[in-house]
Amino acid sequence: MSESLLEVRALHTSFPQPHGRANVVDGVSFDVNEGETVALVGESGCGKSMTALSLMRLVPKPGRIESGSIRVGARDVRALPVTEMRRVRGGDVSMIFQEPMTSLNPVQRCGRQIVEAIRLHHAESKAEARGHARDLFGEVGIPDAEERLDAYPHQLSGGMRQRVMIAMALASRPKLLIADEPTTALDVTIQAQIIDLLRGLQRELGMAILLITHDVGVVNELADRVLVMYAGRIAEEGPRRDVLASPGHPYTRGLLRSLPGVVGPEDRLEEIEGVVPPPAQWAHGCRFSNRCPLVFEPCVETQPERFRLSDGHGAWCHATKRDGGGAR
Repeated sequence: MSESLLEVRALHTSFPQPHGRANVVDGVSFDVNEGETVALVGESGCGKSMTALSLMRLVPKPGRIESGSIRVGARDVRALPVTEMRRVRGGDVSMIFQEPMTSLNPVQRCGRQIVEAIRLHHAESKAEARGHARDLFGEVGIPDAEERLDAYPHQLSGGMRQRVMIAMALASRPKLLIADEPTTALDVTIQAQIIDLLRGLQRELGMAILLITHDVGVVNELADRVLVMYAGRIAEEGPRRDVLASPGHPYTRGLLRSLPGVVGPEDRLEEIEGVVPPPAQWAHGCRFSNRCPLVFEPCVETQPERFRLSDGHGAWCHATKRDGGGAR
């Protein structure tokens, strides 16, 4: 059985609100095992990206991690000195950020940016690091690698910029890759290429992937396990096939019914009424209670506990527990 590479326990990350601070990541716990892909799924504003930034200790101020533990292997990430944490970032753990055009330095050539990342973690000369960068470009499918090293980000297409970000993230052969919306804003052909690339690199390197996305199609292609997040909390977790075929939480079912290719050809696409409220307006009980079609009194008053649906598959839902997992 694979060992746990990343362990997150009771993670709370807060930001100031008009009447105090609010946890935008509120008691989140999960594991990522060696070599597996775990997808963190939910609408925009649910706390997915902030969870990822918390893992890297990159929460933008005035946000801060309030409590909880983050362990990568045997190391407590929250207890590491700043210099050691810099070695972890881009070392054992790398991250592909959501928008490559804003993540890459627009006034530096792509090759120079990767050379700097390589030399931060490896004792290589500039010439050696440039050769290493050229090899990485080839690995991620960038044609004319030598020429592309001297290109500025704005001279590359969105798909090419995303490949540059992936190459940079792979410079140290990480054990864990955090991919935040790696196919957003790409056309479907390029999306498919990026998915195939990540799948192939994972097989080759044996790395684990934490995939942050709202795209269930990408989840179906890549994930082994799924975590469904809503308003700062995990609403459902389980193996991909179980979650997608037999979702236990009304929110998960709403996400699936709103997507073409997931519902049947004769079924009408549905939408989840309302939007994710801001943290200051999150419900006291179940966070989804003000949008849920199955809401009843306990949902408003108390936070639900995990209800076991099957081995490894559970949902935090009063209605699911009331109906024995049969609510649909």
